Amino acid sequence: MAAAEKLFYEEGVHTVGIDRVIERAGVAKGSLYYTFGSKDELVRAYLTRRHETLRDRIEARVAGRESPRDQILAVFELLDELFAEPGFRGCAFVNANAESQAGSAAEQVCETYRAWVQALFVELAQQLNVSDARALGRQMVMLYDGATVAAQLDKDPSVAADARAAAAALIEIMTAADKS
Repeated sequence: MAAAEKLFYEEGVHTVGIDRVIERAGVAKGSLYYTFGSKDELVRAYLTRRHETLRDRIEARVAGRESPRDQILAVFELLDELFAEPGFRGCAFVNANAESQAGSAAEQVCETYRAWVQALFVELAQQLNVSDARALGRQMVMLYDGATVAAQLDKDPSVAADARAAAAALIEIMTAADKS
């Protein structure tokens, strides 16, 4: 699994053949197929593990904050750390989804991940008691996505701070509008 994760994230799920994973992992082809059944299922396992790891990191960060505002901003603070990690190559889900075919395991896991990210931000926005929590949640998702893509393409981890500032401004605008 570790070999597949490294290769798939660094080079892409479509371009990395199963033989490269087997060689890097030092396992027999039969063992890999016995465990995963197919490359598609290995990709599913890789993306599922990435989702679980990221979800756990975000939930731990959010749990450490009291207010919904601070919880939302904590997600962007975590992005700052993720973007600065050595070997950062953008969002594994965006990358895999761009390569995936309709109905593939990659597409299915990416849809699950996206639904979770969207639900996270909408739920946090609802706790702010703003009149249009769904809109605010969607705006947070766009900032999250935009920061991730910009960090990858521009090779600039500091965009997370910009996204956090924009998120704080949007929260301020939405909560102020509901008070007036």
